[in-house]
Amino acid sequence: MSDRPAAVVLRPLGLGDLLTGVPAIRAVRAAVPGHRLVLATTAALEPLAGLVDAVDEVLPARELEPLDWAGPPPELAVDLHGKGPLSHVVVADLHPERLLTFDSPGYPGPIWHADEHEVRRWCRLVSEGLRVDADPDALDLAVPAVPPPVTGAALVHPGAAFPGRRWPVERFAAVAGHLAATGHDVRVTGGPAEVELARAVAEAAGLGPDAVLAGTTTTLELAALVAAARVVVSGDTGMAHLATAYRRPSVVLFGPVPPALWGPPARAGERGPLHVVLWHGDGTGDPWGTELDPALARITVDEVTEALDSLPAAV
Repeated sequence: MSDRPAAVVLRPLGLGDLLTGVPAIRAVRAAVPGHRLVLATTAALEPLAGLVDAVDEVLPARELEPLDWAGPPPELAVDLHGKGPLSHVVVADLHPERLLTFDSPGYPGPIWHADEHEVRRWCRLVSEGLRVDADPDALDLAVPAVPPPVTGAALVHPGAAFPGRRWPVERFAAVAGHLAATGHDVRVTGGPAEVELARAVAEAAGLGPDAVLAGTTTTLELAALVAAARVVVSGDTGMAHLATAYRRPSVVLFGPVPPALWGPPARAGERGPLHVVLWHGDGTGDPWGTELDPALARITVDEVTEALDSLPAAV
C-alpha cells in the first residue's frame, strides 16, 4: 500500500460512461498530482480503466453499492456517478477529508444542470469543486499493448443496450454492403449477447463469416481494433465513444438521446468533420425504450452512406 494520500473517484457505470468521464478524471489528477488516484468502476471495465493515464489503481465496484475499501480514509473522494444522495453516500461512507459531489440535501456542491453535455458536466464539477482547469476534449485513451484482430477495418456496430437505440438490421446491412463495395474490409462488432445480431447483419450484407467479430474479442482487443480502424459506424453506444477516444472517423446514429448531451466533440479531419452525427429527434425519446425510437427510424441508409463518403481518409 502506497503511503501517498489517496483520491477515490467513483464511476461504476457502462463503457460510454467511463469514457465520457475521462477528462474529469484527468482534471482530478491535475488537482492532486501527488495523490494515488483510485478509480472505482466495474470489474468489466478494469482493463480499459488501465488505459487512462491519470489512474493509478482500479477498485472493482458495483453501481450504488458500498465500496470494498480497506485502507485508511482517502484524502479526497469524488462522485462522478450521479446527482443525488444514493451515489453521494457511497463516497461519503469512506469518510474522506474532502468530499466532492453535486449539490443535493446534505451534500453541498456545484449545481446539477439537466441539459448539460455529459463530458462538460463532470468537468465542471471538478473544475468548480477543486479549482482546476478541465479540458473536455481530453478524451484520449492509450492504445492497448495487445494486437488488434485486424487493422484498417471499417467497423459496423449494430448493437445497443436497448431496442429503442438499435437501428434496423437491414439498414446496417445496407451500410456494410456499401462499405464493402467501396473497397473496405468490413467487420461487424458486438458483445457476446450480440453475436446473432452481428451474423444477421453480415449475412444480409453478403459478407463471409470471418467478417463477424462480435463475441470474439476481449475488452482490450476491441479497444485495439477501434484504435486501428479506418472508420466506425454505430449507434449511440460505447463503441462510438471508443471511436472518439482513438480519434477514428465515425458516423454516429442518435435517436432518443440528443447528441447535445452525449455526442462526440467537434473535430476536423482533412476533408471535414472527423465525427459525423445524424439525428432527427426533439429530445423527447426514451433511451430505455423497447421499440425503435421514431427519431432513429427517420435516419436513412443514404444519409449514412453519404456521411461515410464525406469522412476524411483514415490511416
